[in-house]
Amino acid sequence: MTPAGSVAHWRTYGRLRIFLRPYVRRLGVVIGISLISTGLGLVQPYLSKLLIDRALLQKDMHALLWIAGVLFAATVFGYVLNIAASYRYVQISAAMLFDMRVALFRHLQTLSPRFYTGFRMGDLMSRLNNDVGEVQRVSADSLLSVLSNIMFFAGCVGMMLWLNWRLFLVSVILVPFCVLAFRHYQRRLTALTKQLRERSADLGSLFVDTILGMRTVISLNAGEHEAGRFRERNDAYVRTMLRVQVASFMTGAAPGTILTAATSAVFLYGGWLILRERMTIGTLVAFMAYHMRLLSPVQTLMGMTSGLASARVSLGRIFELFDTPAEVSEIPNAPAFTRVRESIRFEHVSKRYDRAPVLEDVNFEIPAGIFCAILGSSGAGKSTLADLMVRYLDPDEGRILVDGRDIRAVPLRDLRHEAILVDESPYLFHDTIAANIGFAWPEAGRAAIENAALAAGLEEMLERLPRGLDTQTGERGLALSAGERQRIALARALLRRPSVLILDEPTSALDAQTEKVVAAGLRTALPEATLIVITHRPALAEIADAIITIEDGNARMSYGFASATRA
Repeated sequence: MTPAGSVAHWRTYGRLRIFLRPYVRRLGVVIGISLISTGLGLVQPYLSKLLIDRALLQKDMHALLWIAGVLFAATVFGYVLNIAASYRYVQISAAMLFDMRVALFRHLQTLSPRFYTGFRMGDLMSRLNNDVGEVQRVSADSLLSVLSNIMFFAGCVGMMLWLNWRLFLVSVILVPFCVLAFRHYQRRLTALTKQLRERSADLGSLFVDTILGMRTVISLNAGEHEAGRFRERNDAYVRTMLRVQVASFMTGAAPGTILTAATSAVFLYGGWLILRERMTIGTLVAFMAYHMRLLSPVQTLMGMTSGLASARVSLGRIFELFDTPAEVSEIPNAPAFTRVRESIRFEHVSKRYDRAPVLEDVNFEIPAGIFCAILGSSGAGKSTLADLMVRYLDPDEGRILVDGRDIRAVPLRDLRHEAILVDESPYLFHDTIAANIGFAWPEAGRAAIENAALAAGLEEMLERLPRGLDTQTGERGLALSAGERQRIALARALLRRPSVLILDEPTSALDAQTEKVVAAGLRTALPEATLIVITHRPALAEIADAIITIEDGNARMSYGFASATRA
């Protein structure tokens, strides 16, 4: 994680360059168009000087006509170029931020499931939705405007110096005080914006917790308790939001007031120069036009401070996710891997969580093609073994070999195609049963999905449902029973026909009869696969060829009853 102080630093924007790089040329074109548009805007005040000094005061109708024509053309062409630059910029910024979303989404897929159990879901959703959305809003609305205003500001300064450098010095004498006021409130606004994001994440986390636990809330009659928790966090959010509003107002108002005083000084000194016949009326009018336009980009930039500070904080929170390291990494250009044909071997494997040992010097070998049961008490490390086999985790010591090859030298895509883990509490998407079984495999035909469903023991359930495989599973599959969800997840794995199928308590929600049907169907569906079952149920352990018992961090392997019978 990045330190909290670095989140608030403007250099956070510098980290966007990796996403900007593919669009540099297109952005250069947009900047060029914006520069021409800015130049046309800068011409207009000077034309007003010519209009007064050459046309009106000298009563020159010809000069009046051509100056008015040039002014009109410059204004219209400037508007057209400004619209073109804005439209193209929004296209580019949307594409760039799509790249950021995709990169973040892919990075999150590299993180271990342990990350998601320890990270507040509401906070994560706040970063993915609110923070990325805020960056997109500000980038579309503000960043091009910031660039245009900076260019316009520089142009106004140059024209004012050219018209009368002494009058320019009078106009900027209060600028240092303006900058000091701006920096003071800007720092305060940044800190408060970060607090506001955190309070918003607190609210989001509460909503997620309460909705997921609504059954518990209702059963314990805890509605008022939850309302009180919501009121407390909402009050904290509102208080912070009001403080942000005050700081945002003062960030623009205090410097703006100082700049207005500078305008009065320009009027006084410029009027005195005209009375002394040391400057023409047209020059003062043009100078005042530049001065007012000088104030406009300054005030606009100050007004954007709130949005830019908010986006800066949001970027910091997004990059905190990017900075979260993946627990496993791939070796570049690792050779492809097909099926597990020989064995899975653990050699002196140890794993610790927060310095507490879970597995210590574990050694065993599972021959390919057997049915292996892993037994042990709760918390003994059975699920950790499964996570290590599919590389959700890497061991702290030792190594795991598949067909004699270190698992860390196997591409993750190949490994997780050949070794599939089915959790005790599988996740189902809000879709049909068929779509859940065939998830992420569009090539799977209807017949293959039906066969996988039958192999997982879903035949009786599908016959009972009017729409069969087209039945909706509901949000997170909650329209179905726990046992039905387990069998659908099992069918999803069987459809892939892996060479290693790892099942973590696959029948914990099934009755004994259904368990036997499922157990028998596994070997029929995958006759040559290695089946590894984490279980505490005797029925599955009894039909295993080998049994691995985990106790006190150590593993003991023995041959099962089924293996002895075949022998």
